[in-house]
Amino acid sequence: MIRIVTRKRLALLEADRLAAFERAQVAKEAATAAAERHEQALTAATDRAERAEATTDEVAALLSHAVKQASSAEQQMLLDQIEMRRLRQELAEAQGSGRSVFVLLHYGTPAMVYRSREDAYADTATHGAPADATWVASHKFWADAEWLLAAFTYDAGARGFRGVLAPVAESVGGAA
Repeated sequence: MIRIVTRKRLALLEADRLAAFERAQVAKEAATAAAERHEQALTAATDRAERAEATTDEVAALLSHAVKQASSAEQQMLLDQIEMRRLRQELAEAQGSGRSVFVLLHYGTPAMVYRSREDAYADTATHGAPADATWVASHKFWADAEWLLAAFTYDAGARGFRGVLAPVAESVGGAA
């Protein structure tokens, strides 16, 4: 069957083709714009996710450091508490009546305080005092002796320590 196509029919077909082409172009442009918007949204979401991951890593590092510092501080606090208990016990023992401490004096100025005479004898050489010195009571003022080891005994009644070596005044112009 042969159909005869008229110019009018050809013009209508051409108009339909052009309209369909324009609609396809509009749809293509709309699809391209939508794809670009989706790509931009995806890129933005990816950037936000990467920044959040980097922030999470930083926060994790900071938290780890803070936990280490807290652990270290807790250990130091425990050590300090143990040391305070030991010092309190030592203080309680030292406050017992008759307890003595020994003070190394250099020309009357305290150089070191010791818990026992043995500790004092063992450590005096480190301060410049002769290691083999005899530590006897001096009949001079404490300030006149180059090195002097003085014992102080706790007196509960006075709530303090009393020196065992009392300075003896030298006669001034014949007076005693």
